[in-house]
Amino acid sequence: LGPTHPPSVISTSATGEARYVPDRATISLGVQTRALTAAKASADNAIKQRAVIDAIRAQGIAADQISTVNYNLNAEQVYNPQAGDKGPRITGYVAMNTVRVEVKKIDQVGALIDAAIAKGANEVNSLDFHSSAPDSLRRVALADAYRQALADATVLAQAAGGQLGELIELTTGGSGGGQPQPMYRMSAQAAASTPISVGETRLNAVVMARWRLITVSK
Repeated sequence: LGPTHPPSVISTSATGEARYVPDRATISLGVQTRALTAAKASADNAIKQRAVIDAIRAQGIAADQISTVNYNLNAEQVYNPQAGDKGPRITGYVAMNTVRVEVKKIDQVGALIDAAIAKGANEVNSLDFHSSAPDSLRRVALADAYRQALADATVLAQAAGGQLGELIELTTGGSGGGQPQPMYRMSAQAAASTPISVGETRLNAVVMARWRLITVSK
């Protein structure tokens, strides 16, 4: 018996995409307060943050859409040996409380930011737009990736003088947005009315496939 040869294989990979206009948003809002004592900074912060949350709730946001994601209370220190300091001196305390708000109606975003700032929020750390149906979008992107991988494999098989055989292996890699998510960041006072513009974005998915190459006899 002569030596056996492994079957010829064609491997391709492709990236598919699903385009969409985001219909959900996540906002991170912070309240930062300063005072000479830790107790005062914390108490002032609690009052302002409660007012901010109440303002958000008044916009129709449910309690389960609001969650605390960060709280810090730190001492502010200075150290100036030239002024006679023997070591760091505490000059006051800073309290920071950040909440995340899940917004289910995209047209509420600008009004929510304005309402929160009016009640004492002085940090809008981020604004992320996303879709309410990421799984469906990923499936669309996967199907698009497979069609491209199949088309490439078919062309390669014909160019090699054969035809595409059975599918041997089909896998998918990571997926994610093809473009950066829109972001919004501010500090201090915002404009009287906050304009928010949401554009089209993309979700990508990668497919890797292997087919058997059938040699066409002449």
